[in-house]
Amino acid sequence: MSARPTTNLLLSGVGGQGVVLASYVLSQVAMAEGYDVKQSEVHGMSQRGGSVTSHFRFGDKVAAPLITPGTADILLGFEALEALRYVHWLRPGGLLIYNALQINPSPVAAGLATYPADIDAQIAAAWPNVRRIDANALAQQAGTIKAANVVMLGAVSGALPFPPAAWEEVIRRVVPPKTIDVNLAAFRLGVAAVATEVV
Repeated sequence: MSARPTTNLLLSGVGGQGVVLASYVLSQVAMAEGYDVKQSEVHGMSQRGGSVTSHFRFGDKVAAPLITPGTADILLGFEALEALRYVHWLRPGGLLIYNALQINPSPVAAGLATYPADIDAQIAAAWPNVRRIDANALAQQAGTIKAANVVMLGAVSGALPFPPAAWEEVIRRVVPPKTIDVNLAAFRLGVAAVATEVV
């Protein structure tokens, strides 16, 4: 059997969006499927609203946890401006999946900068292979806006070599028991959102 190559996935968002939990779910699914996993979080500001990224790498043998700019296979952006900020980390042909949500970063909130009015157009101009989903609306449909991070996992799941059963088993294990059904619904809505999108 030939060695499975290392896949690099960068997650970007802001504090409070569940980026770290999403990365944890990814690592648990990959390990359950027999992959070597390396993962590292980078927090810009620890409080809610600060930039948060998580580096996630898996393969038969992964040496280092950090992805370098220009080598990510997938960028999973939990917020639009954070997706645009990290688009240069993708390798040529890489996939960008981002949440349509817009959260004002601290400089914007303080009146020191303005949020780009044409953020979707800027992302489309910056990268050819893009999927845009409204994860917050889908999470609300599932039962709670807090499940937007799980919607994002559903959205990226089709681009990864893990079977649906592996994802659902890990989600059942890591989310609070009372939220299992809502999170599974959110995951499935994310899967469907990308599957039905016309690009």
